[in-house]
Amino acid sequence: MNTTVAAPPEIRDRLALPLDVGDLATALAMARRVAPWFGIAKVGYELYAEAGPEAFDRLHDLGFSVFCDLKLHDIPTTVERGAAALARHRVEYLNAHASGGADMLRAFVAGAHAGAAEAGLVAPITLAVTVLTSDPDASAFAGRLALAAETGCDGVVCSGREVEAVAAAGLRSMVPGIRPAGAGADDQARVTTPGDAIARGADWLVIGRPVTAAADPAAAAAAIAAEVEAELRRP
Repeated sequence: MNTTVAAPPEIRDRLALPLDVGDLATALAMARRVAPWFGIAKVGYELYAEAGPEAFDRLHDLGFSVFCDLKLHDIPTTVERGAAALARHRVEYLNAHASGGADMLRAFVAGAHAGAAEAGLVAPITLAVTVLTSDPDASAFAGRLALAAETGCDGVVCSGREVEAVAAAGLRSMVPGIRPAGAGADDQARVTTPGDAIARGADWLVIGRPVTAAADPAAAAAAIAAEVEAELRRP
């Protein structure tokens, strides 16, 4: 596997790397290692708790888009204000739990748009989290997908097994629970390979431990990017 050749932008822009560490320097070091193949950096609770919005700024400086994965879930007013505050930091993707209900999701979308407008920025892509990929029971998915569509979300976070339904609803899909063929599932219950998720119509893939825990993260990232590119180029 040649790790010296970067993936084309249309491939990088579909691959998100979770930086689930508490130390900003460690997160940035990993981001630099895989930047030729991954174009989105996911900032979750752990890194945000340690570094705050500085993590967004530093990752933007490295050329990444930022997926703010804080999964907002509270009363509508609180979610609206939180989404607005995060959107003012130019995050490109922002999510909230669909289980919070229709009023909360509407507030989430409104806040994201208002905060971005106040800062003169493009609004982030708003994503409703349907069912965590660690949960084997996806029976709530259809109802939460319908809520996301009804309330104006741009897309959802879902497993690769559900992306056809998402596309049919006119929404986009951010897909975690991605594991290369032969890799362990870890704590994930509903997994798909990178190629299978892309073949089903996934827009973005979130791929963490198969890269960050690999002996050679750059080689792992390059292999995943190559698999995605091969599927997208398939006649």
